[in-house]
Amino acid sequence: MGILPFMQKIEIIFGNAVRKRRNELGLSQEDFADKAGVHRTYVSSIELGKVQVSIRIAAQLAEALELPLSELWRDIEQQQATSRKR
Repeated sequence: MGILPFMQKIEIIFGNAVRKRRNELGLSQEDFADKAGVHRTYVSSIELGKVQVSIRIAAQLAEALELPLSELWRDIEQQQATSRKR
């Protein structure tokens, strides 16, 4: 597999990890957006994998998700490993 297909998937995998944790915390997109300091429509775009997120925004999201950024990346790596096995 080349780098381009992987890079196209990473936004979707990142968005899925954010959505999963947000739901675990029982937060609406609007409440989560307020907590993370971003706009609700941006959260929607992130969760749908439509945008590339900067490291700064990723850190803000992780903090709002009450996770260290490393744990959020660990979740993403686990999802990638699972998707590669399919």
